[in-house]
Amino acid sequence: MKNTTPILSVQNLSIAFGKQTVVHDLSFEVFSDEIVGVVGESSSGKSVTALSIMGLLPKGNKHIQKGSIRFEAMDLHMLSTDEFKSLRGNQISMIFQEPMSALNPSMRCGNQILEAILLHTSLTKKAAKEEVLRLMELVQLPDPNISFSKYPHQISGGQQQRIMTALAIACQPKLLIADEPTTALDVTVQKEIISLLKDIQKKTKMAMLFITHDLGLVSEIADRLLVMHQGKLIEQGLASSIFKSPKETYTQGLLGARPPMKKRPLRLPTVADSMDEKISIAFETKKARNEKHKKIYCQPPILEAVHLKKEFMTPIGWLGENSRFTAINDVNFKLFPGETLGLVGESGCGKSTLAKAILQLESLEEGTILYEGIDIKKLKGKALKKFRKEVQLVFQDPFASLNPSIRIGKAIMEPMRVHKMYATQKQRKEKTLELLQKVGLESIHFDRYPHEFSGGQRQRINIARALALEPKIIVCDESVSALDISVQAQILNLLNDLKDQFGFAYLFISHDLSVVRYMSDHLMVMKQGRMIEHGEADSVFSNPKNNYTQQLLAAIPSV
Repeated sequence: MKNTTPILSVQNLSIAFGKQTVVHDLSFEVFSDEIVGVVGESSSGKSVTALSIMGLLPKGNKHIQKGSIRFEAMDLHMLSTDEFKSLRGNQISMIFQEPMSALNPSMRCGNQILEAILLHTSLTKKAAKEEVLRLMELVQLPDPNISFSKYPHQISGGQQQRIMTALAIACQPKLLIADEPTTALDVTVQKEIISLLKDIQKKTKMAMLFITHDLGLVSEIADRLLVMHQGKLIEQGLASSIFKSPKETYTQGLLGARPPMKKRPLRLPTVADSMDEKISIAFETKKARNEKHKKIYCQPPILEAVHLKKEFMTPIGWLGENSRFTAINDVNFKLFPGETLGLVGESGCGKSTLAKAILQLESLEEGTILYEGIDIKKLKGKALKKFRKEVQLVFQDPFASLNPSIRIGKAIMEPMRVHKMYATQKQRKEKTLELLQKVGLESIHFDRYPHEFSGGQRQRINIARALALEPKIIVCDESVSALDISVQAQILNLLNDLKDQFGFAYLFISHDLSVVRYMSDHLMVMKQGRMIEHGEADSVFSNPKNNYTQQLLAAIPSV
């Protein structure tokens, strides 16, 4: 018989940052041997709730106003610091969103897990090390003995997340909190991590609180679902029931904002759209798509890559030996004015290296990149400066892309000044205000700093900065991967609107296949530096010819 006593009970919890309440009267329960999913946008209160359960809310102006958090028979509010330390990592554990920030960069991976086991158990150091190797094997790390001795920076993002998972389950906790454990991971690695967590939960019978903004992902793992919005719990129930027939308009909006895999809306509906009962969704027809492609592909390409090859030298030992690694291997493609060319593949396949080569941030061993028919390696002086002006980049991390000490108006105006666009600073400011309006911001934002904006607003600022130079090509390198599903829909709509208005081309790089399909006219699939499949996006998705492409598509979470 299933245990009817919850292992975790949160009742009427309210949390404030100073005078602002960020979690309002929150109540829910988690039982042993179940996975409870928590979904919602940034600032909905998901992570703050998780940190309060772990006793990790930073000291200062953040405090619990009212309510209780009970773990088994214990009121977590009443525990001393030492009592919480004994509980944390032992009976309650957490997998954090960003493993590279959560892991100690100065400690070998194995020693970080070993330290937790020695702290919370009575095992000898020898027995504890054997347990670490067993855990590393359990989380499917390659060659546990070698992985034990590596530092976090020496392994991939997926392997770092496996180390975090091994660390979290090292002491066989009764409750595991997983806070966005697969954000920014490739779709295949993401599927492996989800399968791993499900297997571990099934074997250990522990309870799990799985926090994410990815609805497709939570549908793959959760038994029950909690939906949060602006610090409030607005819907909860069996995950299957909520995904089949959500009761709340907000939940319906979240589900509708994800790009569908079978149809292509002319515009993605946002959560705000879902509040409007009169909204109707129009879809692109096959005839309209074919006519659009005829116009695009009757032109000469604006960019052409011919037999590109890029190699790196990597150290393989302590004696200075180097190994030659081929990041790009005989890559060919064409990019046309007005086209969105999608590029997908796992981490390390060469996507970002290819983008850097196009932008002349990486030199090539072999091959030619032609821009408007001219080899970019031959561009010098004014011609090179013109090329750098006309090919722009929108990065993955909108905050890291902006100087925190420079107001955003100046950040957008600066490239105009460098390229001597417009005669006066006044004209550049007028153009900047116009660009802010085009990307959905306001003139009052001109004098604000990056930290005063949300993630989605910061990405709009980066897009405005790219537009400031009136480019012909924009490279979007994972430019929506860190955004909430509703904000992502807004940015994707914006990118399409701007392309229709200005007629430039996108090279759209992403690991999110549903997003790439929605955005792309043509699609390229890379693996280990090679272009293994290339064709019209819908054709590649409906009839993939390469086994690797089939594996990528099979890994896409379905709602």
